[in-house]
Amino acid sequence: MIRVQTGDFCLATEYNALSQSHQTGAVVTFVGKVRDMNQGDAVSGMTLEHYPGMTEHALEQIVAEANDRWPLLECRVIHRVGALALGDQIVFVGVASQHREAAFAACHFIMDYLKTKAPFWKKERTAEGERWVDAKDSDTDAANKW
Repeated sequence: MIRVQTGDFCLATEYNALSQSHQTGAVVTFVGKVRDMNQGDAVSGMTLEHYPGMTEHALEQIVAEANDRWPLLECRVIHRVGALALGDQIVFVGVASQHREAAFAACHFIMDYLKTKAPFWKKERTAEGERWVDAKDSDTDAANKW
């Protein structure tokens, strides 16, 4: 299940959806949030933009690759777009598997790939105004490890 949306999501609801099967032995989740600093500057919020359709397709490909690499029971990816305030949830990745090793690895893989292969654009609000945020070399390095 993949969703790109403006509204918030509920971690408990997503966890419950991942935990329905009695085959599930492990559920690993990740939530990314808006923090108050980046690149040494105070940040007061951000706006995320995307290409509808293209972004969902890229996320589907990432999840398909995770399913090819590990024996997963279910994956859920939710990414928010639009204006976000400090502390807001940005992204949810949840993975269910029979075993924890697969669930941990797949969740980590999906986030590393999402940061580099999904077409999102981030604009941060700082005291000096708004600025577009470039992709980080560390994100590319993390994705290349897979």
